[in-house]
Amino acid sequence: MKIRALRVRAVSAPMKKPLVTSIATVSSAALLLIDLQTDEGITGRSYLFAVGRHNLVPIAKLLEAMAEMVKGDPLSPFDLERKLRANYALLGVHNIVLFAIAGIDAAAWDAWAQALGQPLVRLLGAAPRPIPAYNSNGLGLLPLKELPKAATDLLKGGFTAVKLRLGRPDARADLEALRVVKKALGPDIKLMTDFNQGLSVAEAIRRGHMIDEEGGVYWIEEPVRADDFSGCSSVRKEIQTPIQIGENFMGPEQMAQALAAGASDYVMPDLERIGGVTGWMRAAALAQGAGVEMSSHLFPEASAHLLALTPTCHWLEYVDWADAILKDPLQVKDGFASIPDRPGTGIAWDEKAVKKHLI
Repeated sequence: MKIRALRVRAVSAPMKKPLVTSIATVSSAALLLIDLQTDEGITGRSYLFAVGRHNLVPIAKLLEAMAEMVKGDPLSPFDLERKLRANYALLGVHNIVLFAIAGIDAAAWDAWAQALGQPLVRLLGAAPRPIPAYNSNGLGLLPLKELPKAATDLLKGGFTAVKLRLGRPDARADLEALRVVKKALGPDIKLMTDFNQGLSVAEAIRRGHMIDEEGGVYWIEEPVRADDFSGCSSVRKEIQTPIQIGENFMGPEQMAQALAAGASDYVMPDLERIGGVTGWMRAAALAQGAGVEMSSHLFPEASAHLLALTPTCHWLEYVDWADAILKDPLQVKDGFASIPDRPGTGIAWDEKAVKKHLI
């Protein structure tokens, strides 16, 4: 089976719950839909999150260039990834170059699993199983009076864990928000927090101590700049609440650097930044070797398959950002994501919706 063509379409998928963070407000998801077409009629699918609409064009151009490089090649994900990495070695396999490689990689694995009639998780040697998920939709930097309802709404569907964004200019306002949400959720719900890289090292330590004094939370995510592993390690050493990072690891290589620096207690790679399915498997091996629990960031449809084979599987971050253009969105029941028993990742486009939201 060989690669015949690659189709890329840009959509703006409306989000049911806009997300307000310390660095940006997101009300729609700028996505690139990838269809990897083969000469045997099988189409592998994946999507990329462009962060903002202004990034859609350059990523799409990279995908188109890479498509020409692999056109006619056998559908062999490891070989495709190796070839694309080699072709971009001098430019650097980081940022949107890595995004594009990851998108092709994930679509290639989807096509390969479809060709063998197996869900991706089985193709990779594991059995489908329920994956614990926390609800990460919304619950951003909202007014205090809106937080209780926003928090309890996230428990619908049986979720027992949710994420709250922090990072207000005034630490006392963050503390008040934390208290309000904790009170609304009660003691049996796990609460993750995320500063979205919004603090200096000194301020992260100060706010971390404040959170510790409030009884802590399940984790504090990205308190400082994502690539400041030394600074993150300093924060980790000073506070009791566990530190979570990883959504911005650019490939398994950078994850290895973070683990070596002792930058966090947990890791949570992102499918498009870690290098697709191939990159994820390498990252999972690193996490196992370090004895560190590994969660996912975004892309819940493919991530559910990958967490099922991750030795230190922790949490699936559940967001519904792509649901508006998917034929069969990922299902979560009683706080666990269900891996669909369909060939591939289970991703299929709702073409009517795609047409509606096409850019």
